[in-house]
Amino acid sequence: MIKILSSLMIPFLVLFILIYGILKKQNVYDLFIEGAKESFDMIISLFPSMLAMILGVNILVKSGVITFLFSFLSNILSILKIPLEVLPMMLMRPISGSSALALLNNIFETFGPDSFEGVLASLIQGSTDTTFYVLTLYFGSIGIKKIRYSLWAGLFADLVGIVLSIIITNLLF
Repeated sequence: MIKILSSLMIPFLVLFILIYGILKKQNVYDLFIEGAKESFDMIISLFPSMLAMILGVNILVKSGVITFLFSFLSNILSILKIPLEVLPMMLMRPISGSSALALLNNIFETFGPDSFEGVLASLIQGSTDTTFYVLTLYFGSIGIKKIRYSLWAGLFADLVGIVLSIIITNLLF
């Protein structure tokens, strides 16, 4: 039943928007075309920020720098009951959601979704945000140069999410 409802949600939403536009006596098609044209300007303004961020993430991941640095932290992580395999995801999550999702998928393939590593990685994925992505993309797209305390507040929220994920996972296992 839920699967049927979820598959019908988007068509019902589009139908609702069409009916609402007709009732308001708006030309829905022309408004859609106008909005699509405006989106190209936004895409062009966002592209350089996206490209720089994706390039930086790929350099860090593909070069093996992250794995090399983590090898020195294995003793400390074992005391804190943090699997070494989850650490790359902890660091990549504030930078790139898609990279963190790919790392989560690797953890699932290696350990399984119901393992300690899988549950911890899932909680981290759900309780943190892509802070650098948000700041780069959204602040950059509207021209904000001074981010003030946004970066520190976002990173602190990510840290709280990671710490609570570790605590909750250790309580569950």
